[in-house]
Amino acid sequence: MFTGIVTDVGVIRSETGRYDPQSKANLKRLRIATRYDTKSIDLGASIMVNGVCLTAVARDEDWFEVEAGPETLQITTAGGWKANKKVNLERSLKVGDELGGHLVSGHVDGIAEVVSREDFDQSSRIALRAPDELARYIAKKGSVALDGISLTVNEVKGSEFSVHLIPHTLQVTNWNGLKAGDHVNLEVDQLARYVARLAEYK
Repeated sequence: MFTGIVTDVGVIRSETGRYDPQSKANLKRLRIATRYDTKSIDLGASIMVNGVCLTAVARDEDWFEVEAGPETLQITTAGGWKANKKVNLERSLKVGDELGGHLVSGHVDGIAEVVSREDFDQSSRIALRAPDELARYIAKKGSVALDGISLTVNEVKGSEFSVHLIPHTLQVTNWNGLKAGDHVNLEVDQLARYVARLAEYK
């Protein structure tokens, strides 16, 4: 589990593909440079990369590696990640950690498209379009995770919704250069998902 509070912005150093004969699937291996103390990253540990929960499979002094499988590559933006791309990072929660954002699983539901961006003196307003099948889970004043960032929904109209980012969020994430036409990983609030599921069994 995660909180949606980004703790580092890593940089993809390399991306390679390989075929796994056991699962009979094509995997994408990513080497990510980080400011984390990599000695404290256990192999097999979960790290959220741009909203996607991935498993650390290798590490060295200032980088770690993860692998993404077919489903992840299909339903997230990971399939298009290339070397030099900046990615939001968060390590998994430990018992006793502060829950500063909201509970985030790192299981991306789909991809949202940035419709527009307005920059003000103290904030930025970003409007996005969610896939139709996910729009019903997004509510005004509710929570969403976008590229791993915990954000509060400000307005909702159909499949479009908006969020506001304060300067601090822009400084500590990779969203400073986000623009219309970009795509981001979307994870809807878990509570909304369960409520919608229960409503089907009235």
